[in-house]
Amino acid sequence: MSLNRGIGSAKYMKKRIPKNAKYEHVKTKLDTGCSLTKYMERLEEIKKNYRYRKDEIFKRLKVTTFAQLILQVASVSDLNESEHDSESQHPEDGLSVVSDADLDCLSEHSQEAGECREICYTARSTLLSVISGVGELNLDRSNQKMVNEVVSSPEPADRPYPDCPYLLLDVRDREQYDRCHIISAHSFPIATLSRTMNPYTKEVLQYKNSPGKIIIVYDEDERVASQAATTMCERGFENLFMLCGGLKVIAQKFPSGLTTGSLPTSCLSSPSSSKEKKSSAPQRPAQAAEKRWRFTSDELSKIQDQLEEILIPSNSNSRMSSRMSTSSSQSKGSSRQSSSTCGRDSARVQSSRPWK
Repeated sequence: MSLNRGIGSAKYMKKRIPKNAKYEHVKTKLDTGCSLTKYMERLEEIKKNYRYRKDEIFKRLKVTTFAQLILQVASVSDLNESEHDSESQHPEDGLSVVSDADLDCLSEHSQEAGECREICYTARSTLLSVISGVGELNLDRSNQKMVNEVVSSPEPADRPYPDCPYLLLDVRDREQYDRCHIISAHSFPIATLSRTMNPYTKEVLQYKNSPGKIIIVYDEDERVASQAATTMCERGFENLFMLCGGLKVIAQKFPSGLTTGSLPTSCLSSPSSSKEKKSSAPQRPAQAAEKRWRFTSDELSKIQDQLEEILIPSNSNSRMSSRMSTSSSQSKGSSRQSSSTCGRDSARVQSSRPWK
């Protein structure tokens, strides 16, 4: 019996379990950490959705980070508005009591002042009819203008968030912007950068390199946005970011709540699976995008749910994910109870800190 004789045969080491096409879609629920399969899936996702280059001079912003920024800005603005409303109601409650004699004196002074104003207005009526507003200020017209501006000013739901830390620019064509865009986005086609005079809008110049503020550009699949971001960074924009993946990644991770209008067909699914869907499901009518600057409460709740699903998947049964989900649910219940007591203090602290 020789010592060089091996145990078993080498062909058993190369034997693989045959794959069944029926169970190819089934995946393990246990999170075992980093693995080669996850790394390869990540590389395939990058090749399909992103266009990385070695000579990029602009910074990138993930869609999940942008969703967190939206939720933070909306919560801080709501707290600041509630605090402002509560402060505006305090002076009405603390009115001082005035005696009858003081009221009589005030009424007499007001009547005398009114008579003097009427005399002055009648004495200068002929001059004001000929030369209006030269050398003097017409108080009546200025007051009327102020009242008209207050009446015609849009509601808080239509105005952008006060001191919003980000400026979102859609660099696609105007027609594509009208079909679908992210809520609170401004239309800024890439063709405007080729202008020799006034290539930037007032909002872009206001946010350019200002402390605590950033500019975010996006498109459908990073083809146009990368060119616009490169051009603007070459012209001195240091706080410019490009949204990774654009609407294509948003349609995959945040299909509802983040955009308005109907998403493009190129962003919904791959061309191979789109043919099957066309034959099986009927096409929905295209909806025009609404030009809004704020997110509603329903949209914010949808964004929050989708963000939690991305960060903490519900189908994973590992110990770490279960602990994180239970701790997040407990923290939600405790935050709801403490939000009523600590709302004003947190609003003051967050408003004093610069945006990052």
